[in-house]
Amino acid sequence: MSRVDGVAAYVGIGSNLDDPEAQVRRAIAAFASIPETCFVRASRLFRTAPWGRTDQPAFVNAVAEIATRLAPRALLDALLAIERAQGRHRDGSRWGPRTIDLDLLLYGDAVIDEPGLAIPHSHLAERAFVLLPLADLDPALRVPGHGRISELLRNVDTSGETPLP
Repeated sequence: MSRVDGVAAYVGIGSNLDDPEAQVRRAIAAFASIPETCFVRASRLFRTAPWGRTDQPAFVNAVAEIATRLAPRALLDALLAIERAQGRHRDGSRWGPRTIDLDLLLYGDAVIDEPGLAIPHSHLAERAFVLLPLADLDPALRVPGHGRISELLRNVDTSGETPLP
């Protein structure tokens, strides 16, 4: 499958446990195993301050662009399977430490609000750890209902975010 055959989707990737850089890179490599999906590119990796709960190690975050023919829910299910394969156990707690976190941020220009699936991803416009990697890929990218990544990035504090070499 080529990039032009599918919908452009963006996936947020984060880890702060068990060698976070390796966890993020492993998740990026695993996108190749998703049926009817083609990995397009990934942002640089960023070391980021924890969001929500600050009593935990810093995160490593990135964003990947993929092209997919999967429906949004099926793509989310594939991402959750990658999380499980990397040792993620969702216990209902929010914003805590994790081996890997994969969030479906954008799916073309879709706006979806269903139980367990919100696109654009909730809080995307408020999170520097998502906006910086998205800007690394495409600062002119539009987030439905919010505007361009470059505009959103001006409204968040990026002081706790550092690109990794």
